[in-house]
Amino acid sequence: MTRTVVVSGGGTGIGYAVAERFAADGDRVTLVGRREEVLAEAAGKIGDQASYVVADLAEIEGAETVATHAADRFGTVDVIVANAGGNIGLQAPEQQPEGLAGVSWIWTENLRLNVITAVHLVEGLKPILADHGRILLFSSIAAYRGSGSGSYAASKAALHPYAIDLSAELGHRGITANVIAPGYVQDTEFFGAGISEQRRAWNIDLTHSKRPGTPADIAALAHWLAAPEGGNVTAQIIQSNGGALAGR
Repeated sequence: MTRTVVVSGGGTGIGYAVAERFAADGDRVTLVGRREEVLAEAAGKIGDQASYVVADLAEIEGAETVATHAADRFGTVDVIVANAGGNIGLQAPEQQPEGLAGVSWIWTENLRLNVITAVHLVEGLKPILADHGRILLFSSIAAYRGSGSGSYAASKAALHPYAIDLSAELGHRGITANVIAPGYVQDTEFFGAGISEQRRAWNIDLTHSKRPGTPADIAALAHWLAAPEGGNVTAQIIQSNGGALAGR
């Protein structure tokens, strides 16, 4: 059966890989993001099964735009993939003010990027989420081991109890809600211009598998969690980090 899947941050990296994986299985995917040219290119690569919506999910109006598109075009949604996010300290450090104002700014922006975008997307689409639907939120290994500034890790960790509450609220309809927490994943825009070879090697050395994660790894996990076979897995935070959190 063809499903309708909405993927935020779907134009690049993990989000694109997730959308591509669902489309390969015959599902209809809607990519959501702030950059039209990126979304248009991604949808074009995926093909006729893909559409896109330009929206800033940190704003209520953006979520309303996505919900209206989904309701008008499909009627219902089967899978919500709240992948959009990032670390503002890595993306735009030059914007951070000094002193306490800077601390407040980075905490607020990371909460907007990682928590508010997910909440707006899920809550906006929840009224049209089909029975036996799936909600996937995206955390990080940082939620377990910290992120340096505290704000990025805390914003990701905030999604863990949100998934548990969603599972409790919607479970009687066969809907599951889970969190995927990746470790280091290469070939994404997370680090902006990229990281040094030394930092990349350090991240890989932390793993037991001695390789970086890939967007395809995360897409395969997301696809399984959204499959009928994953129907008894809910309210879980599932890590994919090659053993990096466990250590040596």
